Amino acid sequence: MATGREVQLYLDLLSQPCRAVHILLTRTKIPHRVHSVALRKGEHRTSEFSKLNPMQKVPVLVDGGFILRESDAILKYLATTFDIPEHWYPWQPERRARVDEYTAWHHSNTRPHAAKVFMLEVLLPAQLGVPVDRRRLDRALSDLDVTLERLESMFLRRQPFLCGDDITVADLLAVCELMQPLGSGRDILKDRPQLRRWRSRVQSAVGESFDDAHAVLFAVRDRHRARL
Repeated sequence: MATGREVQLYLDLLSQPCRAVHILLTRTKIPHRVHSVALRKGEHRTSEFSKLNPMQKVPVLVDGGFILRESDAILKYLATTFDIPEHWYPWQPERRARVDEYTAWHHSNTRPHAAKVFMLEVLLPAQLGVPVDRRRLDRALSDLDVTLERLESMFLRRQPFLCGDDITVADLLAVCELMQPLGSGRDILKDRPQLRRWRSRVQSAVGESFDDAHAVLFAVRDRHRARL
């Protein structure tokens, strides 16, 4: 269990990368304080927050006088700086390289493809008051299906987690992205038993931290269903 100094985390739990960082902090009991930044209210564009991150994005980690942006960097910093189980970001070079391999691939595959489905089904209709663009959604789902296939064949294969026998920060980044389309009630893994079993293993490995991080997303799903 991690002990010692308290880090500050600026986040919005509707953000997938924020949830991944939040899960790691709560599951490993790294001392931290959460500062909510409501993206829907534009709080990320305030002058105060822009001093922390000129890019006006969350999450942002503050550790003493050290400010770190980008979820991938934050997760790996926490795993190497605090006394938490080594499996989160292994020290052994080949095992660590597998995690780095996935996280590099993640940002141009899992993240944009799952996020686009959520954007087209939930965000744009809610923000603009327009119906779902079915043609764009079908294309987005097709792109996402290719990504899911590669997740199974390239990374998961027959191992329990994306990078081996133990859960890593790669699994946190991936699962939080793949949960996002649930905001419209769409379970993108319902026809993929291998990935469903992986998701269940991730949930079991992180315990209550999973549902705590996803409570906001579940509330979005419930409101979306009520409007149908």
